Amino acid sequence: MDTATTSAGSPPAGPGAPIIDLGVPLVGGGHDRPSTGTSGLTLSEADRSDRFAQMRTGELGSVHSWELVTAVDGPGTRLTTFLSGCPLQCLYCHNPDTMEMRRGEPVTAAELLARITRYRNIFQVTGGGITISGGEPLMQPAFVARILRGAKELGIHTAVDTSGYLGANCTEEMLEDIDLVLLDVKSGDPETYQKVTGRQLQPTLDFGRRLAARGTEIWVRFVLVPGLTDDPANVEAVAAYVASLPTVTRVEVLPFHQMGRDKWESLGLRYELEDTQAPSPELVARVREQFRSHGLTVY
Repeated sequence: MDTATTSAGSPPAGPGAPIIDLGVPLVGGGHDRPSTGTSGLTLSEADRSDRFAQMRTGELGSVHSWELVTAVDGPGTRLTTFLSGCPLQCLYCHNPDTMEMRRGEPVTAAELLARITRYRNIFQVTGGGITISGGEPLMQPAFVARILRGAKELGIHTAVDTSGYLGANCTEEMLEDIDLVLLDVKSGDPETYQKVTGRQLQPTLDFGRRLAARGTEIWVRFVLVPGLTDDPANVEAVAAYVASLPTVTRVEVLPFHQMGRDKWESLGLRYELEDTQAPSPELVARVREQFRSHGLTVY
């Protein structure tokens, strides 16, 4: 699909959308796995229908993993929850096992909020909170909305890590409950974006502008891949766009690595960056300086 046309609360459909099947065996990931669910069992049609209904209302989500991290996915110590399902097919994805929603574990919103509550004191002491990541969290907008609302009722800082491609799925009510968006701007050139992700750039640009217009804080992430996203003109296009968003407080230039290569192979997927090297320190410095030249705070 080119843009998100489904209403909040309904799993996206159409060409390229993952098949939603919460009753199949899990494929291992690199983070702590959810401890609940019935993965590996054959679901009856009634059970399957019930799960779809629960997903539409946000009572149930497909969760890949979670981990407690510090100063990585937002300020302070954070419980980052990785949801399954993503409409993009990024060539450099280091968690390709999150691309399909069916590879996740069924977890209820109540269960996840109970886990979040257990870390409430840590969040208060460190200035941390929760980050909902993926995959692409806006593949499951109703579930995300429930988690965000529950977290805000607990007084917990919230962040969403997204490509912005499904920004149309993020309602104004959801935005009221989001303190920070980690926006992954994968390219500033539409052709390069298409090559990297298989999708169109414009929805990401539109979502970023929407966030800035309403005053939502943004941290931008840009993955630097030699021979793919490092062209000076491409970087300049990203930097100029980011500089136009007044609520961006931080830019992270993330050097490409090969840590996800084995996952592609284990899933039987073709990995196109087999021979791509990590960017040199000189290249990383050049790209960061391009962003800094626009007055941006860069890491």
